[in-house]
Amino acid sequence: MRIVGIRFKRTCRVYDFDALDLDINVGDKVIVETEKGMDIGWVVSGPVQGNNPKRNIKKIIRKADSRDMRRMELNKEWEKKAFTVCKKKIEKLSLHMKLIKVEYLFDGSKAVFYFISEKRVDFRYLVKELASKLHTRIEMKQIGVRDATKFIGGMGSCGEELCCSRFLLDFEPVSIKMAKEQNLAINPSKISGVCGRLMCCIMYEHSNYKRCMKKTHSGPACDASVKKAFVKTQTG
Repeated sequence: MRIVGIRFKRTCRVYDFDALDLDINVGDKVIVETEKGMDIGWVVSGPVQGNNPKRNIKKIIRKADSRDMRRMELNKEWEKKAFTVCKKKIEKLSLHMKLIKVEYLFDGSKAVFYFISEKRVDFRYLVKELASKLHTRIEMKQIGVRDATKFIGGMGSCGEELCCSRFLLDFEPVSIKMAKEQNLAINPSKISGVCGRLMCCIMYEHSNYKRCMKKTHSGPACDASVKKAFVKTQTG
């Protein structure tokens, strides 16, 4: 068993697949079978020899060719059309939801509509309308504001691309307590991200502050060095 790591989106987990006897290298685009159906991803690691024959790992179907790449481009066009159609129907039905993104499965067998809403939405009629118009299976998926921001992307107050759309794979809890322990001004405009929630960087810098606070003998110097990384956020 030759195992390679495959990623399907820029900021998603890496999944292991069996490369079989295919000539696979890092950077290659490949077609694989997932739980949702066929999908296309790119190799980010491997191949390495697997030593657990009982491990249930799905296999790579083939390397992507020019036809597969054209299929991807076609899917993008379908996604744009589906987004426009769905948005108009949401307005027509006066549904309290905001459409964020549409994704087609690689083989076009299903369209997934991601949306945010503060209330529970009865979208049964909307699904019927979309299925009739788009001639494919429809799945409506409600997401949170952080996931929505990750889909859309943008720039943070630090001047860098948003962490969630650049490298964060999962969202972890961020609390006001973390901000206080870092001596940050508890000002929503200073410690909130584009999504309106507390900045993710407060979380992944917190361990540095806790470590520095334990080293009381070098407290001031250590505190200053860690704060330097957050100056842009506080002054921006």
